[in-house]
Amino acid sequence: MIEPEGQIAVRIDPVNLADEAVLEELMREFYAHEGLDYERSRSREAVRTLLADPALGRIWLFRVGDEVAGYTAVTVCYSLEFAGRYALLDELYVREGWRGRGIGARALELVADACRELGVAAVRLEVDTWNTRAMALYRRLGFELQERHMMSRWIA
Repeated sequence: MIEPEGQIAVRIDPVNLADEAVLEELMREFYAHEGLDYERSRSREAVRTLLADPALGRIWLFRVGDEVAGYTAVTVCYSLEFAGRYALLDELYVREGWRGRGIGARALELVADACRELGVAAVRLEVDTWNTRAMALYRRLGFELQERHMMSRWIA
């Protein structure tokens, strides 16, 4: 595989149940990095549900050679604002040693292609205000900052 100058050869593969342990490890790292609570049984059930129904979205692993470098997950939502289906870039994590090498940008291109296949109108994502590096990547790839606050309330 020939890569653009400065990029590494990264393989991005769909996740399957055989990848559950490595995905769990990555999710734990990501949640710790973001300061989120990781609940194994809840996350495992969510992953299995997503894998069982491709209409809900996709999950991919990033590999460089034999090393797992990260993962991403995109889910499908519905919105009147977007006149139908849109995607949420739910999680994107690149391990620290692999950051800045084009993996995130490649993953976002793959997500855009998958979203076209899923028939969605737009992709949304959340990014912490302190994560300026990720924000710069997203802006460079066409994401626009909206002056809104994402709010959540757990009901289950």
